[in-house]
Amino acid sequence: MPSRPPSTIESSPQPSDVPLPADDQPEAGPSAASSLRSRASTVSSIKGKERAVVNDEDSEDDDDDDDQSVDDDEDAEGGEVPSDQVDQIQNGDDSANFQDDKDYEDDTIATEDDDEDDEDGDEEEDEDEEEEEPALKYSRLKGRIPEILAKDTASTIAVSPRVIALGTHNGMVHVLTYEGAKVNSFRPHAASVTCLKMDEDNDFVATSSVEGRVVIHSLTSTESYAFDYKRPMRAIALEPGFAKKNTRAFVCGGMAGNLIMQEKGWLGYKEQIIHSGEGPIWAIEWRGSLIAWANDLGVKIYDTTTSQRIGYIDRGAHAPRAELFKCTLQWKDDHTLIIGWADHIKIVRIRNRAKSQTSTGLPALTVEMTSIYQVDCMISGLAQFNSSYVVLAYIAPDTYENEATDNPMEQRRKAANRPELRLIDKGEEVNADALSLTNYHMYGCNDYSLIKSQRENEHVFFVISPSDVIVVRPRDEIDHIDWLVERERYSEALESAEELRKKHGNALDVKAIGLKYMNHLLAQGHFEQTASLAPKVLGQDSEAWEKWIYTFVQHHQLPTIIPYIPTKDPQLGKPVYEMVFGHLLVNDRTALLKTITSWPTDIYDMNTVMGAVQGELEATKDDPILLECLAELHLINRQPAKALPYFLRLRRPHVFDLIREHNLFTAVQDQALLLVQFDQEREMNKKEVKGDKSKHGAAIELLVDHTHSIPIDRVVHQLEEKPKYLYMYLDALFDKDPQFCLPYSDRMVELYAAYDLDRLMPFLRASNFYDLEQAYEICKERDLVTEMVFLLGRMGNNKKALMLIIERLGDVHRAIDFAKEQSDEDLWEDLLTYSETRPSFIRALLEHVGAEINPIRLISRIKDGLEIPGLKEGVVRVLMGMNLQVSLLEGCQHILNGDCSNLALELQAAQVGSTRCSPTSTCTICHLPLFLPSTKYPSQTLVLLYLCQHLVHAQCALPEDVELPQRQENINVTYLLANGGSGAKGQNWKSRAIGGKLGYAAAVRVRVGRCPVCEKGGGRRASKIG
Repeated sequence: MPSRPPSTIESSPQPSDVPLPADDQPEAGPSAASSLRSRASTVSSIKGKERAVVNDEDSEDDDDDDDQSVDDDEDAEGGEVPSDQVDQIQNGDDSANFQDDKDYEDDTIATEDDDEDDEDGDEEEDEDEEEEEPALKYSRLKGRIPEILAKDTASTIAVSPRVIALGTHNGMVHVLTYEGAKVNSFRPHAASVTCLKMDEDNDFVATSSVEGRVVIHSLTSTESYAFDYKRPMRAIALEPGFAKKNTRAFVCGGMAGNLIMQEKGWLGYKEQIIHSGEGPIWAIEWRGSLIAWANDLGVKIYDTTTSQRIGYIDRGAHAPRAELFKCTLQWKDDHTLIIGWADHIKIVRIRNRAKSQTSTGLPALTVEMTSIYQVDCMISGLAQFNSSYVVLAYIAPDTYENEATDNPMEQRRKAANRPELRLIDKGEEVNADALSLTNYHMYGCNDYSLIKSQRENEHVFFVISPSDVIVVRPRDEIDHIDWLVERERYSEALESAEELRKKHGNALDVKAIGLKYMNHLLAQGHFEQTASLAPKVLGQDSEAWEKWIYTFVQHHQLPTIIPYIPTKDPQLGKPVYEMVFGHLLVNDRTALLKTITSWPTDIYDMNTVMGAVQGELEATKDDPILLECLAELHLINRQPAKALPYFLRLRRPHVFDLIREHNLFTAVQDQALLLVQFDQEREMNKKEVKGDKSKHGAAIELLVDHTHSIPIDRVVHQLEEKPKYLYMYLDALFDKDPQFCLPYSDRMVELYAAYDLDRLMPFLRASNFYDLEQAYEICKERDLVTEMVFLLGRMGNNKKALMLIIERLGDVHRAIDFAKEQSDEDLWEDLLTYSETRPSFIRALLEHVGAEINPIRLISRIKDGLEIPGLKEGVVRVLMGMNLQVSLLEGCQHILNGDCSNLALELQAAQVGSTRCSPTSTCTICHLPLFLPSTKYPSQTLVLLYLCQHLVHAQCALPEDVELPQRQENINVTYLLANGGSGAKGQNWKSRAIGGKLGYAAAVRVRVGRCPVCEKGGGRRASKIG
């Protein structure tokens, strides 16, 4: 063991009664104005679920098998696991001999009963608090821990990202995995280990002991360092990146009151006393370039880069003795220090000092206290949890009022209280759990420790007592669901479980929770809720479905679950479905009908159900619901013809759609009257029927549209007893095709006269197949003057018809219109004769004179002295009308003359005009040059010039299969023939040549016809060419 080198920096002692120098004055300390007291400072701590670890005997029994496999030699000093396992741990291979995190939960923490001595008010408060869900869960770390603590007691613990190091009061150090499997064991000390630290790379374990020794032991090599300071050592800290640096620096301190830094150089370790003289060193933490340590006066911070103390946090004027309650230091980050000591939590921030202050020799960094929390307990451990703090609280036992007593019983130390784990967020205590650890009544505040796991993204804490190592985790979603189930809040538990399954798959047995919920509801008699949960919980488990259906039957609640019974995925046995039908047939026929229409037919025996319904129908004598059930069964069984009579008896609106859909027209040939009656009843009740667009209803439309399947004669014969229905049928039939109604024309006249006068006159005008005399008699019976006038006119009795108009209707305008329609001169004469003595008729005739009546003929009949109202206006109107006619005729004559003159001029211009051509002119039809040698006529091609000035090849203008006539002989040959070959001059040859040209032109004109260009639509005159 290397000897301790002499101190290179002397530190003058500073007793408590000597004033501190300026640089040691506290820069941050407790302030009554700035302290933030938590809720727990004025009221008792809120104790949540009181949790007790399973008895040691049970845990030992659980570990008997493991203990048998442990070699006793492993507990000896220097015991190690094989090197290959150590390599696996150093390389981050946690899979070797390790279990999942679930091994943490080998021992569950159970809830203890409240003390019987609590008052009623306290019990009620506890019950209210129990309804609040705890934030943390607890379990004992197993593996080799029970075996180790059965032979020794734990004193301290340290963690790294991969392993846990546990120090004992026997001087042993056990290196374990996070699951409790042993990695290595060695004994660096002969007395209790007071502090234990590990580097970030899991290579070195540093320990201090009450025997005064400090040991740094390598887990992966033989490298080891030991220092003996002759006085008990309380704390040690390794420099950041210890394993990667050659300096292998660390700081330690103890009861001697010296804060010692050891740094390795070329000639070995070099010792430097950073601070001394203020009492024992109780805790040390090193982060980055800052070292924080606690002594009797408070907490100080040292900057290794400038080798200066930069700050001092006072313990407070009324703080208890430093050795009674240990100090917990923890760096939140490189610039924030958390201090937990006695009953205070202090948050200290390291800041850069202003440049103006550093010039005076002050350190570049300074400290600032940002928060102070006071709690109603002593802090045994402190760790950060997100934005909150986890506090391991020790509540000191009560003392006797008479401390100076001689009574040995009163002098005996009182049993300690259970430690509590509290969660503090923003100064408020949000959760508190009392922990019943093994032999907790024997331990004090300094016997407990709290440390946080160093694994990434893991919020796991370890609570250490001499006899226990407890794993603390935040409660997850599964724990939340279990908590809800324990309190029979199944609805919330089931909802949370379903959300969890959506996120993580089948990580949780949702069905088991649902079954518990269903049993709970069933026990309370909530059958409807139980049935509504069945599809969600039972899913596709057909056996579970059948079991629960029979359970409802036993409770006489089968109708409650019927709406939820599955018919597919899963499909249950046929007896189950038939049992449901049997129950509904007797107890709820409305539900039976609904079930028949909604369930598929392949899940039950159709014949069995139909037989049961038929039997019940015969017993109940035409029950409407059973009729419809039987009709639906026939329809589902593809027997619509058998279902139709039941629907007709039930007057169901969809019967017409049923007939059309299944082509059941022949089945209703003899039920026309029943169909129409049913349809009219619906119309009277104003029930709209889908697809009913006929003015006489769906039944009439059905009969008219399918006359090929439903003969007209059979329908007419059935509807004779209901004339109105017959009228509706024949009217619709007439609208579809008047030819269908020819045999029933006389009957239709009678029906129209009775039920639809508006349709009578159009029918009389449109049809020629009714008896005029019979129709006249019908109209005469009903005094239908207008129709009588029409019929008399059709029979030729115009005079009688005119007399009816004049005498019965007194409508002169109608009389005039009737005379115009008949175009009978005698009828006009009768009308004029009748009007001679009636001034109103004369005036009306004057207003309507025209081509039919000569005005002079009418005016000459006016008797002298006959007073006619409005005669002057009538005569003026006649004269104005005549003048208008004369003006129109003259205007028309003028326009006609002008048009004839223009057309004549145009014709003359076209006939005498000429068209200019050139060798480049083209045919209007083929667009080829006009004057090209023809293969048929070697001289040149024949070109036609129309009066519209279109130039085309004669061959292009010829119709198909028509040829041009032979052209006349050569003009020179004609000349020689005319003069006998002598060449004498004469005029006969010229006449002959001109006549030949004209004859040829006439022959061509006959063959080619009119201009082909104008015939095709291009009738505009052609522009001049050339």
